[in-house]
Amino acid sequence: MKAVILNKNGNLEDSFTEQPQPKDHEVLIQIKASGFNPIDYQMLENELERKLISSPILGRELSGIIVSKGPEVTQFNIGDEVYCGSGSMGSNGTYAEYIAVPEAIVSFKPKNISFEQAASIPSAGLTSLQIFNRLKLNPENTLLITGAAGGVGSFLIKLLLAHNIPQVIATVGSEENRQMLLNLGLKSHQIVNYRDKNLIENILKANNDQPFEFGIDLVGNYMSEVTAEVLKINGTYVDVTALVTKDAHETLFNKGTLIMNISNYTYGMIKKYEYYKNSLLEIKKLIENETILPPQHKVIGNLSLDTVLQAHSILKNNQTQGHKLIMKH
Repeated sequence: MKAVILNKNGNLEDSFTEQPQPKDHEVLIQIKASGFNPIDYQMLENELERKLISSPILGRELSGIIVSKGPEVTQFNIGDEVYCGSGSMGSNGTYAEYIAVPEAIVSFKPKNISFEQAASIPSAGLTSLQIFNRLKLNPENTLLITGAAGGVGSFLIKLLLAHNIPQVIATVGSEENRQMLLNLGLKSHQIVNYRDKNLIENILKANNDQPFEFGIDLVGNYMSEVTAEVLKINGTYVDVTALVTKDAHETLFNKGTLIMNISNYTYGMIKKYEYYKNSLLEIKKLIENETILPPQHKVIGNLSLDTVLQAHSILKNNQTQGHKLIMKH
């Protein structure tokens, strides 16, 4: 099968490799579309993410059609349209024509959307839904979301507004991203440009000069310090990036903050596969009944090294403009 492969020199290249064969409890999926995530390029650069490489073929989410299955598979038939956050649990990554994955992590694709739209959902959807479910919010809670125009942030805002959690303040870095959040349903006073002067003051002002109960940090580094500063005593800091600075950690400790780490990898590590299937089925239901819409997406190109490198560059330079990047297969 055709694939984009990480060679022994640590470089990506166009190549061909053997098509995987599904094991007893696995399905073989012909990939129709796959999504790109920051972790894709971070695996090539950062030691922490590099540990997650389980195949020379990268890529972690997809939609496609089941073309073969193991003898123990009971929930799917050949020809079923599915989507999946494969993570490190597949025979290979998604920069390929085919992938074999445990049926336990696969969900039927929402019927009312395309393969490209479906491939834009798993990673951001799973992360957002985990945040939403674990926080157990009520309409009175106040939340700050940093980097809100990205895949996780925009999906999370859809979930919050759909479940009547309105007191959200979000940070963005451009007028385009501000407009995107307005289109999602936020009001102008709920959106703060992190490039403006007096950022901490502006964030607090947007929240009626009150500290926040919850800080959902999708950026890390300097923004972890900003988030820590605007949280109230005994508030909750939601860490999605593992990029909390030493200064931020000290502030969070001094405030007695609860730190909630969000990781989809956790459930694969302990083989709690129902987390993936059940979450994707919940999202499928929300999309099919139009409670929420799928993320905005942008097709970068077809399966090739050029497409992968272009997508990695856009992600690395924070130029997605609120769109999920997709590769067609």
